[in-house]
Amino acid sequence: MAVRQQASPLAGVQTIPHMGIELPDGVRLSARVWLPADAHERPVPAILMADPYRKTDGTAERDARIAPFFAERGHSFVRLDIRGSGDSEGILEDEYLPREQADNVAVVEWLAQQPWCSGRVGMIGLSWSGFAALQAAARAPEPLGGVIAIHCSDDRYADDVHYFGGCVLALDMLQWATSMLAYLGQPPDPRLAGPAWRERWLERLELTPPFIDHWLGHQRRDDYWSQGSVREAYSAIRCPVLAVGGWSDGYRDAVLRLVEHLPGPARGVIGPWGHTWPDAGAPGPPMEFLAQCVRFFDHVLADVENGFFDEPRLLVWMQEAVAPAPSYEVRPGRWVAEPSWPSPNVEMRTLRLAGERLLDTSAAGARQIRGLQATGIEGGVWCGDGGPADAPLDQRPDDGASLCYDSEPLSERLELLGHVRAVLEVSVDRPLALVAVRVCDVAQSGASTLIARGVLNLTHRNRHDRVVPAVAGERMCVEVALQSTAYAIPAGHRLRLAISPTYWPWAWPSPDPVTLSVHAGGESRVELPVRGADDGPGEPPFDPPATLPAVKVERSGGAPTRRIVRDIPSGSVEVEFDWTGDGMTTLPDGTALGERNVTRYRIVEGDPRSASVDCEVSVSLERGDWRVRTEVASSLAADCTRFRVETRLAAYEGDERVFARTYDSEIPRDGG
Repeated sequence: MAVRQQASPLAGVQTIPHMGIELPDGVRLSARVWLPADAHERPVPAILMADPYRKTDGTAERDARIAPFFAERGHSFVRLDIRGSGDSEGILEDEYLPREQADNVAVVEWLAQQPWCSGRVGMIGLSWSGFAALQAAARAPEPLGGVIAIHCSDDRYADDVHYFGGCVLALDMLQWATSMLAYLGQPPDPRLAGPAWRERWLERLELTPPFIDHWLGHQRRDDYWSQGSVREAYSAIRCPVLAVGGWSDGYRDAVLRLVEHLPGPARGVIGPWGHTWPDAGAPGPPMEFLAQCVRFFDHVLADVENGFFDEPRLLVWMQEAVAPAPSYEVRPGRWVAEPSWPSPNVEMRTLRLAGERLLDTSAAGARQIRGLQATGIEGGVWCGDGGPADAPLDQRPDDGASLCYDSEPLSERLELLGHVRAVLEVSVDRPLALVAVRVCDVAQSGASTLIARGVLNLTHRNRHDRVVPAVAGERMCVEVALQSTAYAIPAGHRLRLAISPTYWPWAWPSPDPVTLSVHAGGESRVELPVRGADDGPGEPPFDPPATLPAVKVERSGGAPTRRIVRDIPSGSVEVEFDWTGDGMTTLPDGTALGERNVTRYRIVEGDPRSASVDCEVSVSLERGDWRVRTEVASSLAADCTRFRVETRLAAYEGDERVFARTYDSEIPRDGG
């Protein structure tokens, strides 16, 4: 594949720290804008990024790196604080509400009318802002000419921080709800809001709710989740799309679905990265991503014939086998190109369960296991960002608590690309149960490296929008789709299928201990997406990342950590994630941002109702005599019939507490 040269920078960038945008209902949003110096004489396309993470401080360092890159190459860059966040007015009551989507469409249309805009607008975003870009594309405002969606999803129910296979995603749901309440509980910057900043802050603290009550209140796929999920209407997206994901990120699957289903021009890229920008992606290697973004927007917004959509529809990083480790600086591998998805280069290969083996032929027989509640603690994080404790550890402890089926040593290299699918005949002894399935690469040393995993709430075995309790002892044929992967298993290694009825702290445990039976023979099998051989790595499709301007910041604090503590007498296991290491960052303008973000997951062996999650998030802003801090502490627990959520919110100006509130709720368990 030919290497594409990036455009040369133009002279001069004008920065506007605060541009007010009035919405139809009178609420004013705040945006920071980077313009080519001559944009008022020569209008240019506008690129919008809309998210709630505070342009003036929270994302200021990131924005200062990437925004000038676009402005220097002929596009304005607009970083918007959405309603109820940062320096914008209003209240944000939940994720991705129709009000938020309508706001973003109004901003797109407003931008198109500005004298420095050519009338054509694109959107780009990572995570929340990526969702926003896809959702705006589905509403198809006339000026929107293309979107780049990075690490986000088209399916809010099955592929976000809330549910995994119909099970409550204990690892992320409470942690993210707690973090969002803390982030949204920060005030607008007094330099921009003026004397009204404190009044607006107190209003925001009073009216912004904990999002988890909404999320736990909808445990099935229903209209709440369909709203904002573009999978419901791919055909509504008429503009071109570049979808980007990473194998270490939680949102990888959306890229394959978008490339498969979008009717218009679309390309997908999946690298080795976690939840980060690919030009600085971790684990590496990174790619020269921003130059590719400029190529995309040049083509779709400025009609530059640069061949962007003449290139392969899908590019993925084929990962080579690695020994299990808590993190990787670089994932060895190579880029492979696919003309479409599903790809003609990938064929499904079936291996059947036979005794304790995966073979080409089946043999009848059943195996049972009573789940250990701590199975899964070696599993790493759902949405890594390249941190030092993100990756799954050696899977042998979890394998030992699972029913394992191993292949014979492979006679030749096996490359997987896509979704492994397990079809299992199972029975359980409880009406409410789950099944967790993992595929691992087992080296000659015995080390077991996780390739992919999936979970299914067995009451959702027909569909995620209905609950059908299991009948004790009755066989069920269920399908478990594992997260997508690209992974090359060397000759001599074994492929392992591991099955368990527990997977903590990813899946909230069933209310009672479950004995799971897996019946070999019959329909039980694993289907592998095997990619055929090609001509080798070929020419790299990307240049090295561009050198971006350094942003002078000062950092203090430790690194993120992950700890596992077992109390032998009580049988309890606690997993602690310190997501931030109590970090402090001081920006060039003197603003200091602090964050402490710690989550603890506890369970007692033999007692699934002992499961609990506790989160503590504290965020602070300091500049001169101005000091504010928002603290949120929350907990999630359950008995056999209901979830219990407690949230405590407090805010401080200096050393004075100016706001405090406690939220308590009980939400019925609905089939899980």
